[in-house]
Amino acid sequence: MAAPAAAGERIGDLLMREGLITREQLDRALQEQRQNGTRVGYNLVKLGFIQETELTKMLARQYRMPAVDLSKFEVDPRIAKLIPTDLASKHLVLPLKRDGRTLTVAMADPTNLGVIDDLKFITRYDIFPVIAGEYTLRNAIEKYYESSDMQMQTLLKDIESESDGDVEVVEDKEEEMSAAALASAVDDAPVVKLINAILSDAVKRGASDIHFECFEHELRVRYRVDGALSEVMKPPMKLKAALISRFKIMAQLNIAERRVPQDGRIKLKVGNKVIDYRVSTLPTLFGEKVVLRILDKGNLTLDLEKFGIEPAAEQALMEAVMNPYGMVLVTGPTGSGKTTTLYSALSKVNTIDVNIMTAEDPVEFNLYGINQVLVRTEIGMTFAAALKAFLRQDPNIIMLGEIRDLETGGIAIKAALTGHLVLSTLHTNSAPETVTRLLDMGLEPFNVASALNLILAQRLVRRICGACKVKYEVSKEEYAAAKVTPQTTLRELRFTPRALSDAKLKASKEAAPFLGGLNLDTKIGELPFFKGTGCDQCGGTGLKGRQGLYEVMTMTPAIRKLVIMNVGAAEIKDGAVEEGMLTLRMDGWLKVLKGITTLEQVIRETSA
Repeated sequence: MAAPAAAGERIGDLLMREGLITREQLDRALQEQRQNGTRVGYNLVKLGFIQETELTKMLARQYRMPAVDLSKFEVDPRIAKLIPTDLASKHLVLPLKRDGRTLTVAMADPTNLGVIDDLKFITRYDIFPVIAGEYTLRNAIEKYYESSDMQMQTLLKDIESESDGDVEVVEDKEEEMSAAALASAVDDAPVVKLINAILSDAVKRGASDIHFECFEHELRVRYRVDGALSEVMKPPMKLKAALISRFKIMAQLNIAERRVPQDGRIKLKVGNKVIDYRVSTLPTLFGEKVVLRILDKGNLTLDLEKFGIEPAAEQALMEAVMNPYGMVLVTGPTGSGKTTTLYSALSKVNTIDVNIMTAEDPVEFNLYGINQVLVRTEIGMTFAAALKAFLRQDPNIIMLGEIRDLETGGIAIKAALTGHLVLSTLHTNSAPETVTRLLDMGLEPFNVASALNLILAQRLVRRICGACKVKYEVSKEEYAAAKVTPQTTLRELRFTPRALSDAKLKASKEAAPFLGGLNLDTKIGELPFFKGTGCDQCGGTGLKGRQGLYEVMTMTPAIRKLVIMNVGAAEIKDGAVEEGMLTLRMDGWLKVLKGITTLEQVIRETSA
């Protein structure tokens, strides 16, 4: 065993000295610390650079304190009650067991001696501190104390009990509630508490949208997590007007106007982070539906490799974006991560010597060093108008939120041909179909062929939960749905040797042992298939997090020729696959054999 570490040495330096992490990994964790205020050790574990047990061992050696593995520990809820929730969450402490007059408490920060005195005072026990990994400790505290479901339920019960004495009028005239009555109801403590709880809980759960819906006899709150909606709670019906108005006041909307849709923004501080919510209200039959889109900058990952883009595809995309001129298009349905991909590409070329202009509707995240313009059609500030203005602003790189019509498309193509790099999005289903869409808009084939550098189509699929992943046998129905048989070879699916060798390198640890002999003649029936059985971590769904599927079509001379000949999307697709392009379905197959997603997800999101 190495010599005991000096307590004064910082944990990051200590781990580097022991060779457990690299300098780059430490810098990454420190950057995360500056952004989110979380501790270095926690960030190293969260980013997957080090096993939590290794980190806890080092901390135990550094502070000469015993360490505990919380995953092997079941805490008695009665003992957990000895420490108040707010104290446990704030200082990351968790009581583990009581032995006579001594209470064993797990803590993440052994240097925080003041907390030990506070605990002694509150619990009237002698405190025996042990070190636990911060990552597991946070999850355990969440589980025993602030299981958000429990908090929400208590909050709702309080609201119900507070207003049990109210007499409700059966003839429902609450729509006519006067502005003055509404204003007083809106500042009512339960309403404020409930809305703050919903807004912060959604961020904690990693939701992208909050839906607040009114029906005839009930209200419903749903979150969209990883692309799927799930119900969270049903607030009491009598709070309907007050809740809707509270949302409107926070978003600075007109609370008296209930007949037309309204849009606004809310900025809230949740923990150490400032979160933006984009608010949209819509009058429905039984009251207004409020949808909030959560824009969490801390969740904006600008590293495409994290989303699972294949190395060859990423290389092609970066080469196209590094070009001084030409056009790069990203396509896919709403919510498939097109904006994130464009932001990632822009962040790679965002240097001091280029002028980057973007026109977006709406601007989702503001990026330093990039001039972002909000498109407002109602006052004539359209994409085309913004683009014309950009060309007089000496730009190097132009990003357009979307090419919607012939005018915008025409100016964008001209800009790409006159020495500017133009990035934009389009709503089409695949990369080859994008070319035919541009031609259908009325653009000239020779201009499109000359201007385009690359088209990328993308989808998001849900990842298998790492905690409950198991190998399983695929049914005949699944093979039929995927339009293959167990005898189909990877050669018949038109894979290239490079795609397979890249897949082997990036396979998950569960799939890697099965991919040793992977080659073009491997049959589909010989591949490993995985799924999640469902556990606490993924809420019983077997799926946690999302992964991108990418179809990257580089405009090679052969494909330019096909575009000028004005052939259909099918011929362009065949030509591109011959040149080594992976279609969305092929990229999906790679993610399945790497053990990252399920076959069902790939079938649902892509076409064969």
